[in-house]
Amino acid sequence: MSEPLVAVMDYGIGNLRSAQKALIRVGVDARLTADPALVADADGVVLPGVGAFGACMKALHCAGLAGPAIEAAASGRPFIGICVGMQLLYIASEESPQVDGLGILSGEVVRLPDTVKRPQMQWNRLELRQPDHASVAGLDDPWLYFVHSYSGPIDDTNVATVDYGGPVAAIVARDNVWATQCHPEKSSSAGLALLANWARGLGQERR
Repeated sequence: MSEPLVAVMDYGIGNLRSAQKALIRVGVDARLTADPALVADADGVVLPGVGAFGACMKALHCAGLAGPAIEAAASGRPFIGICVGMQLLYIASEESPQVDGLGILSGEVVRLPDTVKRPQMQWNRLELRQPDHASVAGLDDPWLYFVHSYSGPIDDTNVATVDYGGPVAAIVARDNVWATQCHPEKSSSAGLALLANWARGLGQERR
């Protein structure tokens, strides 16, 4: 039986190889791609992101991948946004107020509070708000690695938060769409466990 095919959206931002390699380690055929056809055919789709919200959205549109990302999220297939890729799922961001996000999740990305150093660049402990959610299965007192100055809203999609001047959205989920503000590929065994939990859903909706 072949490994599930995962499309890691490559729209020219940052180093995506580490995310791809982490996915390969958990047993999937992860491919960097800017091909909308491969995104449409894949068993699961990953939207990574590093840098500024506006620059990432511009690059996503220029690569012709904004529409395919929205379609993939709506398809029922496993979809995960990572770091700024998580932020792009929302309607807008305070970082780039004139730029529309993908609108896959409701709400706006906000700046971390003035009472803390920005960016948050550290390991931080997850506080589970939905401990029975599949994304955090088997994660016992997990610490994950974060690098960010903005975060998604605190709402009922939050599976886990971290404390950084107050609660900060760390993992969110709505149906087939998951997202994590941390870098799972840089978060040792806990990050690999999170990716493995996501990978378990690959192909289920096509059986």
